[in-house]
Amino acid sequence: MTTLTTAPPDAAEAPHPRRWAAACVMTAAALMDLVDGTIVNVALPSIGRDIGASASALQWTISAYLLGFAATLIVAGRLGDRYGRKALFLAGTAGFGLASLACGLAQTPAQLVAARAVQGVAAAVLMPQVLGSFHSLFQGRERGKVFGMYGAVAGFASAVGLLLGGVLTDADLFGLGWRAVFLVNVPVAVLTLAAAVVLVPATRERAAARPPFLGSLVLAAGLVAIVLPLVQGRSNGWPLWGWLLLAGGVAAVAALGVRGSVLPGRAFRLAAFSYGLAVQLLFSLGMQGFFLVFVIWLQGGQGYTPLQAGVLMVAFSAGGFVTAPVAVPLALKAGRFVLAAGALLMAGGYGWTWYAMTHAAAPVHTAAWPMAPGLFLAGAGLGFLIVPLVDIVLSAVPSTLAGGASGVFSTAQQFGGALGAASIGTLYFTGLSLADALPWVVAASLVTALLALRLPRHAVAAA
Repeated sequence: MTTLTTAPPDAAEAPHPRRWAAACVMTAAALMDLVDGTIVNVALPSIGRDIGASASALQWTISAYLLGFAATLIVAGRLGDRYGRKALFLAGTAGFGLASLACGLAQTPAQLVAARAVQGVAAAVLMPQVLGSFHSLFQGRERGKVFGMYGAVAGFASAVGLLLGGVLTDADLFGLGWRAVFLVNVPVAVLTLAAAVVLVPATRERAAARPPFLGSLVLAAGLVAIVLPLVQGRSNGWPLWGWLLLAGGVAAVAALGVRGSVLPGRAFRLAAFSYGLAVQLLFSLGMQGFFLVFVIWLQGGQGYTPLQAGVLMVAFSAGGFVTAPVAVPLALKAGRFVLAAGALLMAGGYGWTWYAMTHAAAPVHTAAWPMAPGLFLAGAGLGFLIVPLVDIVLSAVPSTLAGGASGVFSTAQQFGGALGAASIGTLYFTGLSLADALPWVVAASLVTALLALRLPRHAVAAA
């Protein structure tokens, strides 16, 4: 029989005896989403060749997942807080496994994109319950340890996804090819689901507000309305309806912010939160857009295999591993300047990689080594930027708004990624030229650096 725990638990209440086992199970389930953030990118060219996916379909393969996640995250988090996180966690895990199976069995681009959207929704149902449960089950130093464990796994997952995507696609296990990058989630979902039924206790918030269902539907419609014309506009000749849809989507999201039913309007009046949200969105836009065009360029025009592309991309993750451990201590001393420096490093790294890609001596197969330092530099910048960002922004938000602000902050990251796949991908596919796309990636990082300078002077509340 499961024990109902509220967050934060009373100081006199004994910690749940299965809390660490539950944390391991929930982290394993979260890995499906964390790895999925990079594993699919490496397989995109193979997907395009096998099922005849167009350029826009490849963009939707990334954007549909991120949009589904962004549109569902806020309401899913509140549902778990109010009605119980365990039930939502089990539903999200099962849904992710079934959607992954549908992705792996897809025979047409439309089927794959639809399954990816469902997969993103399931991930959004799953992920908030993990961190919410950690906050309920752990106290004091243990809470710091479990979040630290989760952070380390999350950082490791990106590198694992890049390598695993290349290995599974190249290995062609049982003739599955790219389908294995999705089907690998199915046994993970089954095993974690079985373990979670036994090991994960039920938790919830007694004072949680009623989820804003109508507002969440408007948010979902608004986000799709923004991305849809960016992806489809090129192939349709940029019709008037696309611009009207884009304007309507922006207006709908802005109205939700003013009304405050889904997006915390009071938080937007805080400069730290507004600028921090813009930083989150822009860096995600540039990074996801870069990943999309880079792996397609490597495999489509340079003859790289999926495994070779995945190994090269690990240089990006390696840069983040180096800087992430020192990012917060440096931010305590230098504050926002660490974040601005991180964004500048990302711009420099993207620029270096762009130069190596476009000035290679070999016209067919660009050597990996000239590009690796740029990728490493961009990853190092990411570590300096993203690790202290949450603290420096959310520490400026009153505790009464912290929950809603945190959800919006995560939503901005997912939506920024979808926007990057749509906009940077469209720029690349319009002329099939890196010169059309990568300057905008560099520009996004430079603007991110300028916005970071408008954040509070000191990072983290402890400062």
